[in-house]
Amino acid sequence: MKPLPELMSFLEGLPEPHILFDTQYRILAANAAYRRQFSPDRSVVGRHCYEVSHHFSVPCDQSGESCPLVNARESGQRERVLHLHHTARGEEYVNIELAPLLDASGEQAFFIEKMASLRVAQGRAGAQGLIGRSVEFQRMLAFVARVAPSMATVLLLGESGTGKELVASAVHAASARAGRALVPVDCSSLPENLFESELFGHERGAFTGANTARAGLVEAASGGTLFLDEVGDIPLTMQVKLLRLLETGTYRRVGSTEQRHADIRVVSATHRNLDQMVAQGRFREDLYYRLSTFPIHLPALRERRDDIALLAASLLTRVAPKRKLKLSDAALALLQAQDYPGNVRELRNLLERSALMCDGDSLDATHVEQALRSGRRPTAAAPDRGNSMLPGAAQAVAGAALPVAAPGALKSVERAALHEMVKAHPGSRAELARQLGISERSLYRKIKTLNVQ
Repeated sequence: MKPLPELMSFLEGLPEPHILFDTQYRILAANAAYRRQFSPDRSVVGRHCYEVSHHFSVPCDQSGESCPLVNARESGQRERVLHLHHTARGEEYVNIELAPLLDASGEQAFFIEKMASLRVAQGRAGAQGLIGRSVEFQRMLAFVARVAPSMATVLLLGESGTGKELVASAVHAASARAGRALVPVDCSSLPENLFESELFGHERGAFTGANTARAGLVEAASGGTLFLDEVGDIPLTMQVKLLRLLETGTYRRVGSTEQRHADIRVVSATHRNLDQMVAQGRFREDLYYRLSTFPIHLPALRERRDDIALLAASLLTRVAPKRKLKLSDAALALLQAQDYPGNVRELRNLLERSALMCDGDSLDATHVEQALRSGRRPTAAAPDRGNSMLPGAAQAVAGAALPVAAPGALKSVERAALHEMVKAHPGSRAELARQLGISERSLYRKIKTLNVQ
């Protein structure tokens, strides 16, 4: 069946990129907006949609992707998905909205697909902002794409270092408010006695030191987005004032009786367990429900290890912008093996330390090992600082419990461990020093101090 000329004409006049295809995934038409944005140099008519968008040889659902056509066949209605598409500018995240068209007998005959690039995230190395390709990352990004155009209050939940401020920026940038300000409020750093004034502003003479009237952060975010970072740290006495803002959309400056209207969209974030805090009486239940209209979980880095290669390549360009550092396969494997309790922030710090350990253009596993060793925080069971240069079993021996009244015992253990390593190492002293994460001069000094033969 061929589509009606009127349908083709309607499609061509739409301002957003659209394609029309049949039940066999064949593209029958692509409007001017699509051709300009996604395929300026080559016609897509007659080709399969999955071939054009993904370079697949079979439909999306047979390649591990969520296929909107299959979803529409099952539901009989409009479907939305987020896909990583090949475009004239490389791979991009694209919002797909597909609608089935019925024939005279009520059967699905054609499908119209509307596309909109989601510029707030990238699936390639070297990009800025949100970066990732893993299933967990794409699931989070799909929630961002779905909620961003609305006015719903968003609550970002995730461990420290997972990029909550970046995701808040993505929600703002993909919304109708992107042209206005995104105003962050660091709730954990605001003293209780200044919280209300910082948020709502104050009038002249409202308190000691208020020599002039001052607008608050709510007014600064007018027409845009107010980002409440670490909202779990807001004192209980201040939570009721925030609740009033969310419930009524109004507020008063400190020292004023005038009601002001707040034209803001609220996005908040926390690394705390708010459910537990509500149960303990440390966070208002009514405020929790106001903030969490649309909660989004941000995956920890250990939950998206597939993204570490992309993130590492991008972060290296930021921590060492004047160098063209390349990660060796062994270095990448070592990076991917870490648990990262500090998440992306910890990965960035580790890469910066590793880059400082490296003098050449190739960042190898030895540089990452040295950076890991220097960055580990001591624990109650950790060995004495003097033994930090001993790796593996040697550190375990050096950290073993020794009698308190045994002067020199620790040095004896260290001397024995170092003696065994020097004796067993087949290479040069420079290579041994490199494995230990210290300079060759430090190794010789240690050998001399401990009188190792």
